[in-house]
Amino acid sequence: MAGIHPSAVIADGAQVGADCSIGPFCVIGADVVLGDGVTLKSHVVVDGDTQIGAGTVVFPFSVIGEIPQDLKFAGEKTQLRIGARNRIREHVTINTGTAQGGGITRVGDDGLFMAGCHIAHDAQIGNRVIIVNSSAVAGHCVIEDDVIIGGLCGVHQWVRIGQGAIIGAVTMVTADVVPHGLVQGPRGVLDGLNLVGLKRKGVDRADITALRAAFQMLKDGEGNFQDRARKLGDETDSAYVQDMVRFILGPSDRNFLTPG
Repeated sequence: MAGIHPSAVIADGAQVGADCSIGPFCVIGADVVLGDGVTLKSHVVVDGDTQIGAGTVVFPFSVIGEIPQDLKFAGEKTQLRIGARNRIREHVTINTGTAQGGGITRVGDDGLFMAGCHIAHDAQIGNRVIIVNSSAVAGHCVIEDDVIIGGLCGVHQWVRIGQGAIIGAVTMVTADVVPHGLVQGPRGVLDGLNLVGLKRKGVDRADITALRAAFQMLKDGEGNFQDRARKLGDETDSAYVQDMVRFILGPSDRNFLTPG
């Protein structure tokens, strides 16, 4: 049985799973689906065609599933899908998609979205992502698994950030970031590898050594950035380096941040 505060407003048609907790002054739209065990603390707005996965907790004054902040949006039916066990802190905003961008914004499982951060329309957010206070991910971005985005960061629209990368605080990211990269600075430059994150994950020393060598080749090797990546793919057996090669040679609408 869901625990619903009497001051909460739940529109006809909304689906509330078992053992949900909906606190005071929450507002839930007609097309919303809450999975089992979802908690809305208080003063939370969930609207649009939005689904929130089991065990996710949303803190006060967050607005989830409102329309995109895009002047081209004309009221078309678009979606937001949020996975399980996320922690969405105070004043977070996550918008639905746009017809031009595929129609859906996605957030994976086990993420932490700290106070005041924003995820814009059509963004694709992976699993175990951490976005720190007051950072903004613009429309159409792809943030792969295990990424950390520091506080007060901005990620430009259409940017991809590869698995395991870390973005330092107060960084503006305007181009793609390779997996496990470390980016920092007012206009971000690729400044190394996320060695702390790799060690925390228990990545084998041989793979870390291979990633270091790959970074050095990308920085100083012959040919252009894409040529260096292709050569890496031919020469390495490391799954981590192969993942970096996959990312670099994959489709992108932006340039890459290259090693400084």
